[in-house]
Amino acid sequence: MDLAIIIAVVVVALVFDYTNGFHDAANAIATSVSTRALTPRVALVMAAIMNFVGAFLGQKVAKTVSDVITVPESSHGLIIVMSGLLGAIAWNMLTWYFGIPSSSSHALIGGLVGSALASGAIVKWDVIIDKIVLPMIASPLFGFAAAFLFMLAIMWIFRRKSPSKTNRGFRLAQTVSAAAMALGHGLQDAQKTMGVIFLALLAGGYVVEGDPLPVWVIIAAASAISLGTYSGGWRIMRTLGRRIIHLDPARGFASETIAAGVLYTTAYAFEAPISTTHTITSAVMGAGATKRFSAVRWGVARSIITAWVLTFPMAGLAAAACYWISHLLLEVIP
Repeated sequence: MDLAIIIAVVVVALVFDYTNGFHDAANAIATSVSTRALTPRVALVMAAIMNFVGAFLGQKVAKTVSDVITVPESSHGLIIVMSGLLGAIAWNMLTWYFGIPSSSSHALIGGLVGSALASGAIVKWDVIIDKIVLPMIASPLFGFAAAFLFMLAIMWIFRRKSPSKTNRGFRLAQTVSAAAMALGHGLQDAQKTMGVIFLALLAGGYVVEGDPLPVWVIIAAASAISLGTYSGGWRIMRTLGRRIIHLDPARGFASETIAAGVLYTTAYAFEAPISTTHTITSAVMGAGATKRFSAVRWGVARSIITAWVLTFPMAGLAAAACYWISHLLLEVIP
Protein backbone atom coordinates (compact mmCIF):
# COMPACT_ATOMS: atom_id res chain seq x y z
CA MET A 1 0.00 0.00 0.00
CA ASP A 2 2.78 2.44 0.97
CA LEU A 3 4.70 1.79 -2.25
CA ALA A 4 1.58 2.44 -4.32
CA ILE A 5 0.96 5.72 -2.47
CA ILE A 6 4.61 6.78 -2.90
CA ILE A 7 4.40 6.13 -6.64
CA ALA A 8 1.15 8.12 -6.77
CA VAL A 9 2.73 11.02 -4.82
CA VAL A 10 5.75 11.08 -7.15
CA VAL A 11 3.48 11.09 -10.20
CA VAL A 12 1.36 13.93 -8.77
CA ALA A 13 4.54 15.85 -7.85
CA LEU A 14 5.73 15.56 -11.44
CA VAL A 15 2.30 16.66 -12.67
CA PHE A 16 2.66 19.72 -10.43
CA ASP A 17 6.15 20.27 -11.88
CA TYR A 18 4.67 20.08 -15.38
CA THR A 19 1.92 22.58 -14.52
CA ASN A 20 4.59 24.79 -12.95
CA GLY A 21 6.42 24.72 -16.28
CA PHE A 22 3.52 25.84 -18.45
CA HIS A 23 2.13 28.14 -15.75
CA ASP A 24 5.49 29.88 -15.31
CA ALA A 25 6.84 29.60 -18.87
CA ALA A 26 5.77 33.19 -19.37
CA ASN A 27 8.13 34.30 -16.60
CA ALA A 28 11.19 33.56 -18.68
CA ILE A 29 10.05 34.50 -22.16
CA ALA A 30 7.08 36.90 -22.11
CA THR A 31 9.21 40.04 -22.22
CA SER A 32 11.44 38.68 -25.02
CA VAL A 33 8.44 37.63 -27.10
CA SER A 34 6.55 40.89 -26.53
CA THR A 35 9.55 42.96 -27.68
CA ARG A 36 10.04 40.62 -30.68
CA ALA A 37 13.54 39.76 -29.52
CA LEU A 38 12.59 36.08 -29.91
CA THR A 39 9.79 34.23 -31.68
CA PRO A 40 7.46 32.33 -29.34
CA ARG A 41 8.60 28.88 -30.49
CA VAL A 42 12.32 29.69 -30.29
CA ALA A 43 11.80 31.28 -26.89
CA LEU A 44 9.95 28.23 -25.58
CA VAL A 45 12.62 25.80 -26.80
CA MET A 46 15.36 27.90 -25.27
CA ALA A 47 13.46 28.25 -21.98
CA ALA A 48 12.79 24.49 -21.82
CA ILE A 49 16.48 23.67 -22.34
CA MET A 50 17.66 26.23 -19.78
CA ASN A 51 15.02 25.05 -17.27
CA PHE A 52 16.42 21.52 -17.60
CA VAL A 53 20.02 22.67 -17.12
CA GLY A 54 19.11 24.95 -14.19
CA ALA A 55 17.58 22.04 -12.29
CA PHE A 56 21.04 20.49 -11.90
CA LEU A 57 22.72 23.58 -10.46
CA GLY A 58 21.88 23.16 -6.78
CA GLN A 59 19.88 21.44 -4.04
CA LYS A 60 19.62 24.10 -1.31
CA VAL A 61 16.11 25.22 -2.28
CA ALA A 62 14.94 21.59 -2.35
CA LYS A 63 16.27 21.15 1.19
CA THR A 64 14.32 24.21 2.38
CA VAL A 65 11.07 22.93 0.83
CA SER A 66 11.49 19.51 2.44
CA ASP A 67 12.00 21.25 5.81
CA VAL A 68 8.73 23.22 5.75
CA ILE A 69 6.70 20.49 7.47
CA THR A 70 7.45 17.29 9.37
CA VAL A 71 5.33 14.32 8.37
CA PRO A 72 5.07 10.92 10.06
CA GLU A 73 6.83 7.97 8.43
CA SER A 74 3.65 6.24 7.30
CA SER A 75 0.94 6.17 4.66
CA HIS A 76 -0.68 9.02 6.59
CA GLY A 77 2.42 11.16 5.97
CA LEU A 78 2.23 10.36 2.27
CA ILE A 79 -1.41 11.47 2.14
CA ILE A 80 -0.42 14.79 3.72
CA VAL A 81 2.17 15.38 1.00
CA MET A 82 -0.23 14.25 -1.74
CA SER A 83 -2.95 16.62 -0.49
CA GLY A 84 -0.52 19.55 -0.44
CA LEU A 85 0.37 18.88 -4.07
CA LEU A 86 -3.27 18.58 -5.15
CA GLY A 87 -4.11 21.89 -3.48
CA ALA A 88 -1.23 23.61 -5.27
CA ILE A 89 -2.23 22.12 -8.64
CA ALA A 90 -5.84 23.24 -8.15
CA TRP A 91 -4.78 26.84 -7.50
CA ASN A 92 -2.30 26.77 -10.41
CA MET A 93 -4.98 25.60 -12.83
CA LEU A 94 -7.47 28.20 -11.62
CA THR A 95 -5.04 31.11 -12.00
CA TRP A 96 -3.78 29.76 -15.34
CA TYR A 97 -7.36 29.63 -16.65
CA PHE A 98 -7.87 33.30 -15.83
CA GLY A 99 -4.39 34.27 -17.07
CA ILE A 100 -3.22 35.52 -13.67
CA PRO A 101 0.55 35.16 -13.02
CA SER A 102 0.34 33.85 -9.47
CA SER A 103 3.16 32.03 -7.71
CA SER A 104 3.48 28.25 -8.15
CA SER A 105 6.09 28.33 -5.37
CA HIS A 106 3.78 29.84 -2.80
CA ALA A 107 0.92 27.61 -3.97
CA LEU A 108 3.13 24.62 -3.19
CA ILE A 109 4.20 25.90 0.23
CA GLY A 110 0.64 26.96 1.04
CA GLY A 111 -0.63 23.55 -0.01
CA LEU A 112 1.86 21.71 2.20
CA VAL A 113 1.05 23.95 5.18
CA GLY A 114 -2.70 23.61 4.62
CA SER A 115 -2.61 19.82 4.51
CA ALA A 116 -0.27 19.71 7.52
CA LEU A 117 -2.58 21.92 9.60
CA ALA A 118 -5.61 19.87 8.58
CA SER A 119 -3.86 16.65 9.63
CA GLY A 120 -2.19 17.89 12.80
CA ALA A 121 1.34 17.44 11.39
CA ILE A 122 4.16 19.73 12.50
CA VAL A 123 4.57 23.00 10.59
CA LYS A 124 8.00 24.60 10.95
CA TRP A 125 6.94 28.23 11.21
CA ASP A 126 10.52 29.46 11.75
CA VAL A 127 11.52 28.08 8.34
CA ILE A 128 8.40 29.54 6.75
CA ILE A 129 8.95 33.02 8.22
CA ASP A 130 12.72 33.20 7.60
CA LYS A 131 12.95 31.50 4.22
CA ILE A 132 9.48 31.89 2.71
CA VAL A 133 7.57 34.91 4.01
CA LEU A 134 10.42 37.43 4.38
CA PRO A 135 11.92 36.64 0.94
CA MET A 136 8.37 36.65 -0.49
CA ILE A 137 7.99 40.27 0.63
CA ALA A 138 11.54 41.45 -0.03
CA SER A 139 12.18 39.94 -3.48
CA PRO A 140 9.45 41.79 -5.43
CA LEU A 141 10.22 45.08 -3.65
CA PHE A 142 13.91 44.72 -4.47
CA GLY A 143 13.08 43.60 -8.02
CA PHE A 144 10.96 46.70 -8.64
CA ALA A 145 13.52 49.15 -7.21
CA ALA A 146 16.56 47.50 -8.81
CA ALA A 147 14.91 47.29 -12.26
CA PHE A 148 13.84 50.93 -12.00
CA LEU A 149 17.37 52.08 -11.14
CA PHE A 150 19.03 49.79 -13.68
CA MET A 151 16.75 51.09 -16.43
CA LEU A 152 17.51 54.69 -15.44
CA ALA A 153 21.22 53.88 -15.78
CA ILE A 154 20.64 52.36 -19.24
CA MET A 155 18.66 55.42 -20.34
CA TRP A 156 21.47 57.72 -19.21
CA ILE A 157 24.26 55.63 -20.81
CA PHE A 158 22.48 55.38 -24.17
CA ARG A 159 20.89 58.84 -24.15
CA ARG A 160 22.87 60.01 -27.21
CA LYS A 161 22.67 56.76 -29.18
CA SER A 162 20.39 56.08 -32.12
CA PRO A 163 17.12 54.57 -30.81
CA SER A 164 16.90 52.09 -33.70
CA LYS A 165 20.45 50.82 -33.18
CA THR A 166 19.96 50.69 -29.42
CA ASN A 167 16.79 48.63 -29.81
CA ARG A 168 18.54 46.19 -32.16
CA GLY A 169 21.36 45.79 -29.67
CA PHE A 170 19.02 45.16 -26.76
CA ARG A 171 17.02 42.63 -28.78
CA LEU A 172 20.22 40.62 -29.13
CA ALA A 173 21.04 41.16 -25.46
CA GLN A 174 17.59 39.86 -24.52
CA THR A 175 18.54 36.46 -25.88
CA VAL A 176 21.12 36.26 -23.10
CA SER A 177 18.93 37.80 -20.38
CA ALA A 178 15.97 35.54 -21.24
CA ALA A 179 18.26 32.49 -21.13
CA ALA A 180 19.57 33.63 -17.74
CA MET A 181 16.01 34.06 -16.49
CA ALA A 182 15.02 30.57 -17.69
CA LEU A 183 18.12 29.09 -16.05
CA GLY A 184 17.14 30.77 -12.77
CA HIS A 185 13.60 29.44 -13.12
CA GLY A 186 14.93 25.89 -13.44
CA LEU A 187 17.28 26.44 -10.51
CA GLN A 188 14.44 27.64 -8.29
CA ASP A 189 11.27 25.88 -9.35
CA ALA A 190 12.47 22.39 -10.33
CA GLN A 191 14.10 22.11 -6.91
CA LYS A 192 10.79 22.75 -5.19
CA THR A 193 9.35 19.60 -6.73
CA MET A 194 12.52 17.70 -5.81
CA GLY A 195 12.00 18.80 -2.21
CA VAL A 196 8.43 17.49 -2.16
CA ILE A 197 9.44 14.13 -3.64
CA PHE A 198 12.20 13.89 -1.03
CA LEU A 199 9.58 14.62 1.65
CA ALA A 200 7.47 11.75 0.29
CA LEU A 201 10.48 9.42 0.30
CA LEU A 202 11.11 10.42 3.93
CA ALA A 203 7.53 9.57 4.84
CA GLY A 204 7.90 6.23 3.07
CA GLY A 205 11.16 5.43 4.83
CA TYR A 206 13.20 5.26 1.62
CA VAL A 207 15.60 8.06 2.65
CA VAL A 208 16.64 9.67 5.93
CA GLU A 209 17.33 13.28 6.89
CA GLY A 210 20.66 14.42 5.47
CA ASP A 211 20.66 12.07 2.47
CA PRO A 212 21.44 13.70 -0.88
CA LEU A 213 18.71 13.89 -3.49
CA PRO A 214 18.58 10.71 -5.59
CA VAL A 215 19.74 11.32 -9.16
CA TRP A 216 16.48 9.97 -10.60
CA VAL A 217 14.55 12.62 -8.66
CA ILE A 218 16.66 15.42 -10.18
CA ILE A 219 16.32 14.05 -13.72
CA ALA A 220 12.56 13.47 -13.38
CA ALA A 221 11.89 16.96 -11.97
CA ALA A 222 14.11 18.62 -14.59
CA SER A 223 12.34 16.74 -17.40
CA ALA A 224 8.83 17.50 -16.13
CA ILE A 225 9.36 21.24 -15.77
CA SER A 226 11.07 21.40 -19.18
CA LEU A 227 8.18 19.62 -20.89
CA GLY A 228 5.71 21.90 -19.16
CA THR A 229 7.66 24.95 -20.23
CA TYR A 230 7.70 23.79 -23.83
CA SER A 231 3.93 23.40 -23.70
CA GLY A 232 3.77 27.15 -23.12
CA GLY A 233 1.62 29.46 -21.06
CA TRP A 234 0.08 31.81 -23.60
CA ARG A 235 -2.64 33.26 -21.35
CA ILE A 236 -0.17 34.39 -18.69
CA MET A 237 2.38 35.44 -21.31
CA ARG A 238 -0.14 37.95 -22.66
CA THR A 239 -0.64 39.43 -19.17
CA LEU A 240 3.07 39.74 -18.41
CA GLY A 241 4.18 40.87 -21.85
CA ARG A 242 1.42 43.26 -22.83
CA ARG A 243 -1.24 43.99 -20.25
CA ILE A 244 1.02 45.29 -17.47
CA ILE A 245 2.97 47.57 -19.81
CA HIS A 246 4.11 47.54 -23.41
CA LEU A 247 7.86 46.91 -23.10
CA ASP A 248 10.66 47.91 -25.43
CA PRO A 249 13.83 45.76 -25.76
CA ALA A 250 15.87 47.82 -23.29
CA ARG A 251 13.22 47.53 -20.58
CA GLY A 252 12.77 43.86 -21.34
CA PHE A 253 16.52 43.32 -20.93
CA ALA A 254 16.60 45.30 -17.67
CA SER A 255 13.69 43.40 -16.10
CA GLU A 256 15.02 39.97 -17.12
CA THR A 257 18.56 40.73 -15.93
CA ILE A 258 17.45 41.94 -12.52
CA ALA A 259 14.98 39.08 -12.06
CA ALA A 260 17.63 36.49 -12.96
CA GLY A 261 20.08 38.06 -10.50
CA VAL A 262 17.52 37.91 -7.70
CA LEU A 263 16.77 34.23 -8.43
CA TYR A 264 20.45 33.21 -8.30
CA THR A 265 21.18 35.25 -5.16
CA THR A 266 18.26 33.91 -3.17
CA ALA A 267 18.89 30.29 -4.25
CA TYR A 268 22.59 30.24 -3.37
CA ALA A 269 22.97 32.83 -0.61
CA PHE A 270 19.69 32.43 1.28
CA GLU A 271 18.42 28.97 0.22
CA ALA A 272 15.04 30.65 -0.22
CA PRO A 273 12.39 29.26 -2.61
CA ILE A 274 11.19 32.62 -3.90
CA SER A 275 8.58 33.17 -6.56
CA THR A 276 9.88 33.62 -10.09
CA THR A 277 6.47 35.09 -10.94
CA HIS A 278 6.68 37.78 -8.25
CA THR A 279 10.25 38.60 -9.18
CA ILE A 280 9.85 39.06 -12.93
CA THR A 281 6.48 40.81 -12.64
CA SER A 282 7.81 43.37 -10.17
CA ALA A 283 10.91 43.88 -12.31
CA VAL A 284 8.71 44.47 -15.37
CA MET A 285 6.76 47.08 -13.39
CA GLY A 286 9.96 48.72 -12.16
CA ALA A 287 11.54 48.96 -15.61
CA GLY A 288 8.25 50.08 -17.13
CA ALA A 289 7.75 52.81 -14.54
CA THR A 290 10.79 54.66 -15.94
CA LYS A 291 8.63 55.70 -18.91
CA ARG A 292 6.26 57.31 -16.46
CA PHE A 293 4.38 55.80 -13.55
CA SER A 294 1.09 56.13 -15.38
CA ALA A 295 2.45 53.93 -18.20
CA VAL A 296 2.10 50.90 -15.93
CA ARG A 297 -1.45 49.54 -15.92
CA TRP A 298 -1.82 49.61 -12.16
CA GLY A 299 -5.31 48.08 -12.32
CA VAL A 300 -3.82 44.92 -13.83
CA ALA A 301 -0.99 45.12 -11.30
CA ARG A 302 -3.52 45.30 -8.45
CA SER A 303 -5.27 42.14 -9.63
CA ILE A 304 -1.91 40.36 -9.78
CA ILE A 305 -0.99 41.52 -6.28
CA THR A 306 -4.38 40.33 -5.03
CA ALA A 307 -3.63 36.89 -6.49
CA TRP A 308 -0.23 36.94 -4.77
CA VAL A 309 -1.85 37.62 -1.40
CA LEU A 310 -4.53 34.97 -1.90
CA THR A 311 -2.24 32.22 -3.21
CA PHE A 312 -0.88 30.96 0.11
CA PRO A 313 -4.23 30.73 1.99
CA MET A 314 -6.31 29.55 -0.99
CA ALA A 315 -3.88 26.78 -1.94
CA GLY A 316 -3.81 25.86 1.75
CA LEU A 317 -7.61 25.63 1.92
CA ALA A 318 -7.71 23.54 -1.26
CA ALA A 319 -5.05 21.22 0.17
CA ALA A 320 -6.93 20.91 3.48
CA ALA A 321 -10.07 19.94 1.56
CA CYS A 322 -8.08 17.36 -0.42
CA TYR A 323 -6.69 15.94 2.83
CA TRP A 324 -10.12 15.57 4.43
CA ILE A 325 -11.51 13.90 1.30
CA SER A 326 -8.50 11.57 1.02
CA HIS A 327 -8.71 10.78 4.73
CA LEU A 328 -12.32 9.70 4.33
CA LEU A 329 -11.84 7.75 1.10
CA LEU A 330 -8.70 5.87 2.18
CA GLU A 331 -9.65 5.62 5.85
CA VAL A 332 -6.19 6.74 6.93
CA ILE A 333 -6.03 7.03 10.71
CA PRO A 334 -3.60 9.73 12.04
